Amino acid sequence: MTNGKNSVKHSSSAQTSRLMSLDIFRGITVAFMIIVNNPGSWGHIYAPLEHSPWHGCTPTDLVFPSFLFIAGVAMYYSLKKFNFEFSRDALFRILRRVLLIFATGTFLTIFPYFIHRDYSNLRILGVLQRIALAYGLGAIIILLVREKRVWIATSVILLGYWAIMYFFGGADPYSLKDNFALVVDRAVLGEGHMYKGFGIPFDPEGLLSTLPATGTVLLGFIVGGLINKNGRSWKTPILLSGAGAVLVVAGIIWGLAFPINKPLWTSSYVLYAGGIAMIILAIVFIIVDIWDMKKWAGFFMVFGMNALFTFFLAGITAKELAYNYIGTGDDKITVGTWIYKNVCCNVFSEPKMSSLMFALMMLTFIWLIGLILYRKKIFIKL
Repeated sequence: MTNGKNSVKHSSSAQTSRLMSLDIFRGITVAFMIIVNNPGSWGHIYAPLEHSPWHGCTPTDLVFPSFLFIAGVAMYYSLKKFNFEFSRDALFRILRRVLLIFATGTFLTIFPYFIHRDYSNLRILGVLQRIALAYGLGAIIILLVREKRVWIATSVILLGYWAIMYFFGGADPYSLKDNFALVVDRAVLGEGHMYKGFGIPFDPEGLLSTLPATGTVLLGFIVGGLINKNGRSWKTPILLSGAGAVLVVAGIIWGLAFPINKPLWTSSYVLYAGGIAMIILAIVFIIVDIWDMKKWAGFFMVFGMNALFTFFLAGITAKELAYNYIGTGDDKITVGTWIYKNVCCNVFSEPKMSSLMFALMMLTFIWLIGLILYRKKIFIKL
């Protein structure tokens, strides 16, 4: 994504001044997001492509925090233009982007039924909405506390969230029904506007848990400063991997008291997932920015340079496949189901493999559209 004044920018030098490892890591993350969000059948998914039911962390649970972490790294360079100082212009740009991303997420929630819909039960939050809020809150914190004190703000957020959840939660403060994040969302959003996928109204992208998600963004910002200071030298990946390993261990230890949990976005989860993101970025940094091995990464650059747009496009495509039908009466099925049963299941007899094939077909379709934009050097900034 570019940093120009327009939402769509043509650029012949978009990659020359960018940290390619970050764009590639972003592309890997978006590609994985599309795969895990679009199986052919939700009943047939390989274990690594499923979220942990509650406590715990699967590879899929690392995708969203990796994206927020990457947003934080990129934020270092975007806010550097303002010398990390609060100003009316900086605030305007931040709020404009927050509103644009949040509105895009809301559009995706409503699509394709804008008129014949019960808005009293419309879910307000979601993935893009969380990205918007965590980005906005993180950026404002950075401009208010200054660069050198961001680690203090991050620590206060993570420790404060732990204290809030422990002291204000119920008898089992980290359970689905007794956590304080649920109390806050019920009071502010109302149950009708919350996610229903956990059996009760509970939003994994809720308001209170956006605070530690902001901590993930701030971790990325701190890493952005580290990379900016040390440049394309071996010191950068060594520091990244070392710090990442420390955070992973710290997250596991903290998890003994405050369980690693994505739906609650616990502080231990922030450290654990953030540490893994640092290690992955260090590996990609070595391969791409130090060894200059870039040919393998072209596929992921397509997603990385139009990250939020391709994610949005995948969401729109998935809804089109789910809300358009083939046949009539008892033979009526969605287009997506028809493709899964008549194409994927005919290629692979193993249900999980055919389900994965459907997800890979979706990924390929979105990549082809992204490739057109990439070759035309059109980068859509949300």
